[in-house]
Amino acid sequence: MKILDKIVEDKRLEVAKLSSMSSLKKLESKSLFSRKCISLKDSILKSPGGIICEFKRRSPSNNNINYKSNISEVVRGYEKAGAAGLSILTNKQYFDGDIKDILNIIDIASIPILRKEFIISEYQIIESKSIGSDAILLIASILSKEEIKNFSSLAKSIGLEVLFEIHDARELEKISWDNTDIIGVNNRNLDTLEIDIQNSIDLYSMIPESFVKISESGISKVESILKLREVGYQGFLIGENFMRTDDPFKSAYNFIKEVQNEI
Repeated sequence: MKILDKIVEDKRLEVAKLSSMSSLKKLESKSLFSRKCISLKDSILKSPGGIICEFKRRSPSNNNINYKSNISEVVRGYEKAGAAGLSILTNKQYFDGDIKDILNIIDIASIPILRKEFIISEYQIIESKSIGSDAILLIASILSKEEIKNFSSLAKSIGLEVLFEIHDARELEKISWDNTDIIGVNNRNLDTLEIDIQNSIDLYSMIPESFVKISESGISKVESILKLREVGYQGFLIGENFMRTDDPFKSAYNFIKEVQNEI
């Protein structure tokens, strides 16, 4: 079984357990559910660099990315560095994330928060709003066209923005055009796990102009940002590059300033 299939299988079990413990009505009654979301789309367009900085402790391919850095300190640093948004991993089993990570930074974050999770249920969308998320990730490879239509419609109805992630041209056919704000092209091959930004370059022209387009995974050099910007990409999600360092803030600050100086 591929790792993505295993993650989704485990996530279905987890969501079934969670939904039996806390009802949708209870989630909707939480104070953060009525919070007005900050637009990730607008933040990307207004940001000189368009860089979404991620907080990640580990991944299935790297068991120790960063367990030393405090999330509140990192988030404050990312904001000072000029990040357009924050990507927060909430998957516990494979990334050691938690919804508490968003709850712990909601009072200090003034830029939009993207909940990075394997969303396979409407329950998770309601939960995302109840913990203070501004946007959610919908991954084309793990969802049907009908699920994407229903999930994106629900998200928009409660004020969340939707980042729709694709890996190849076929997945564009699943998009619910009316309820998607941002299209993200993941440069990681799901079969080989190899990363190549050429994937973003190849797919760019196939994505309608009306969407904000971002490139994800494998972006570690300023030259890559400049190349992707030249193609037309407006945003860039950078995950492990900053978190692998001893000082994610300093790493992000130097990287973003260098990008801004080059554009």
